[in-house]
Amino acid sequence: MKNLTLPGVAALVLALGLAGCGGSSSSSRSPGLTEPDNNAPAAAPLRVGLLPDTQGDGSNVAVFAMDAVLAQLEELGADVVIAVGDLTNDGTPEEFAQWLSVADQYKAKGIEILPLMGNHEDSWAHTVRWIDAMRPYIPKDAMHMPYAEFLNYSVVRSNVLIINIRYWGLAGAFPWIRETIERHRDEVDHIIIGSHDGLIGAKYGQVREQIVSGTRGENSLMDQYDEIRRFFIDNDVIWVQGHEHQYQRSVVKGPFTAINKSWTETGGNYRLPYFTQIMSGNASYKGYELRWGESELVQSIIQHKSNSMSNGSPAFDVNAAVLSFNGPRVDYQAWYAEHTVRNDLGSRGELENPNWILFDRFSRTTDRCEKIIYPNSIPAGTRPVLDHDVTYRTPECRGPDGAIARLEAGINNTFNRVDSRARNMGYTPGMSRAESAIDLLRLTFQYLYQYHQNWTPNLNGNNRAYVNVAQDRVEVPATTIDMKKHVTLSWMPAEPDTASSVLILSGTGGQNGIYNSTWGAPKNIEVDAGLPGSQPDGSAKAPHTLPAHATRSWNIVDAPTDAFALSFTVPATLAGQPLVPGIRDSNGEWVAAGSAECIIEDVFHESWLSTPAPRDAACNGEPVVGFDATQGDGLWWMISDRDLEVALLRR
Repeated sequence: MKNLTLPGVAALVLALGLAGCGGSSSSSRSPGLTEPDNNAPAAAPLRVGLLPDTQGDGSNVAVFAMDAVLAQLEELGADVVIAVGDLTNDGTPEEFAQWLSVADQYKAKGIEILPLMGNHEDSWAHTVRWIDAMRPYIPKDAMHMPYAEFLNYSVVRSNVLIINIRYWGLAGAFPWIRETIERHRDEVDHIIIGSHDGLIGAKYGQVREQIVSGTRGENSLMDQYDEIRRFFIDNDVIWVQGHEHQYQRSVVKGPFTAINKSWTETGGNYRLPYFTQIMSGNASYKGYELRWGESELVQSIIQHKSNSMSNGSPAFDVNAAVLSFNGPRVDYQAWYAEHTVRNDLGSRGELENPNWILFDRFSRTTDRCEKIIYPNSIPAGTRPVLDHDVTYRTPECRGPDGAIARLEAGINNTFNRVDSRARNMGYTPGMSRAESAIDLLRLTFQYLYQYHQNWTPNLNGNNRAYVNVAQDRVEVPATTIDMKKHVTLSWMPAEPDTASSVLILSGTGGQNGIYNSTWGAPKNIEVDAGLPGSQPDGSAKAPHTLPAHATRSWNIVDAPTDAFALSFTVPATLAGQPLVPGIRDSNGEWVAAGSAECIIEDVFHESWLSTPAPRDAACNGEPVVGFDATQGDGLWWMISDRDLEVALLRR
């Protein structure tokens, strides 16, 4: 084992995600929500897979790609699959028959497939045709939105509420969504909303299409926009979608909320005012580029992957992702496989036996603390705005037994980078919401992009959007975006083999120093500069020298990240007891993080992240672990370079 590395943690996360397990399955709620009945039976684990757009070319379904994804989801143990729209290209009866010919095979194996309507069904097929084809797949126990039956519906599976809504249907469906969530709030821990498109888009996005570039007088989404985000955040919604033919996981920011807003001991653990938005990727024979970049006013991109088989991109991607729920815990995994298949007329090519690669994941619970970690590429002299922190240090996070955990130190030097392309927006006098180009620019900065000032810097460029006077339109220049990390510290109750509650640390890794063009062509982050004007000082993002551990690979199964320090305070209930910090290994067993003779009895020193800690040479194969007796009932600390699960064990 190399120094600074905890053994088998990456393999452990993979195993736990596949198993959908990891600790007690007793239910819990986010602070401010009704507490559960602790005597209620534990909810059964549930795995929810995502099937991206399956439209083919012409009047066809991408049968080879669809079958490859469903086979992978079956292998990953999916109980339910959400088909996120654009099942077909032209919405013909023949295409629906093609889609059903594949879906029926997996339905017969016991996988429940929940379809929703995309724009290619909405634009080409009659509603009757959709209902005729999809009615056998929409469950008998589904609850339907009045006047939108079989288009907007919900089901409860285990302790998860799943709500599916049609393309562009959010604004009209929101009152029904609110009522549905409030009706089921006390019986579920998790909420998934599936739709074809989302609020913030990589190529599309309802905020840009319906608000910024919207039609005058059509105010339904705009009038509910703040409340939609606030409600999704307060209820910890996971939004899943298709439409974009590329993969992206981001967090979408809303107004400050009524709950989960305190770092204080009495206020409970702090969840950021964000909800998770997942663009599920691709299962078709066309790929799109990152068109509009990051809407940094309300969005932080955590992972993005395009593959368009054009403009230097060597292939398409096919994507399969699974959300595994167990009590208050959710483990997420996203996989991709490259292929060059353009239609179903020839062989399956790479889709015959896809080379699936795990490239994104997270683990968290409903009781957690969060932080967005920025990449260490912000120019010196940029005003240090509250959010723009490149260190892994977090506030304290309190466990249910009084244990306190936090990340103490570390710098985010291992991150991914992606380009966007230049675009423009126009308006139609008398019809558009915007009455002029400057009015359109106002809406752009009011809803999408951070307006650059020294005290509110835009990290994607100081000229993020501007008015082209000659063309009477708004220009959005191409730029380069450095991705952020969404780090969470989550708690689960103590287990039979642990003395303390269990801490799940997630989000420190997942990015290995990859740089791609907007179409998915590979670039070299250590050699290639970013696009002109992509820094807040008006320069281009400079090539970034990666740490030696960075793999520049999409494969994150066993990839280390930057060294960081984690501290774990002994709860008062365990004061004076002989304890040692433990980690869960690749077999799901608890093992001591270090041997007694190698424990450092001293405070943590940040310099030990980069220089060897003062230990006997015989300890070099073990993680660096220490105990600080000066802190209350004692504080354990350790150095790691991977996500992990930690608890105190009895010696």
